Amino acid sequence: MIKKILVSQPKPTSEKSPYFDIAEKFDVELVFRPFIKVEGITSKEFRAQKVSILDYTAIVFTSRHAIDHFFTMAKELRVNIPEDMKYFCVTETIALYIQKYVQYRKRKIFFGETGKIEDLIPSMVKHKTEKYLVPMSDVHNNSLSMLLDSKKLNHKECVMYKTVSNDFTEEEVKNFDYDMLIFFSPSGIEALTKNFPDFKQGNIAIATFGPTTAKAAKEAGLRLDIEAPSEKYPSMTGALQHYLIEKQG
Repeated sequence: MIKKILVSQPKPTSEKSPYFDIAEKFDVELVFRPFIKVEGITSKEFRAQKVSILDYTAIVFTSRHAIDHFFTMAKELRVNIPEDMKYFCVTETIALYIQKYVQYRKRKIFFGETGKIEDLIPSMVKHKTEKYLVPMSDVHNNSLSMLLDSKKLNHKECVMYKTVSNDFTEEEVKNFDYDMLIFFSPSGIEALTKNFPDFKQGNIAIATFGPTTAKAAKEAGLRLDIEAPSEKYPSMTGALQHYLIEKQG
């Protein structure tokens, strides 16, 4: 019987989140507790990458974290971002978030429609003469770099923030009494094994989102009860609801 579920993500800000409907419908307790957190790197670590922000004329943002840590680093380094700096964002939501730091001017902010970097490329190609800087997490692959290379764009990637384990307190470890754990990244699986080296799954159901998370869970010797997305259930909440109907009716 599933009564208490740990969701390794921050609590949704909207009351309309499907998670709350699930909690009510199936009478389950949902605890939102991220297993990982994002931290900025130090200015010393950034300088070691030998990147000068002012050498670039355009910044590519793939997340809000990237925006926060880019502007924080610029402030730390006492770098004044020029008025004519251009910003290319994977979504409009991310583009609007820039307003937290600079005045929003349509002529210098561009965004994609789908959230996929491929959708942003045509705008970048139109501005072929720009020198692009891409702030990234320490956990990334080379696919973006290869994509920009293939379009012959002048670009440089740099690490500006890192993903670290959001360690559990002694109290949390003692009261770890969940019937299901939901993970969204391989880093979450790593954090589980780090915080609970003697973790025994037993009857605890495990749900993962995304193929890399599923792979990390299997490699850690975990049994997967839910793998999302699937053709039938593209979201974690959809897959979770289906699972609870099957198990609890």
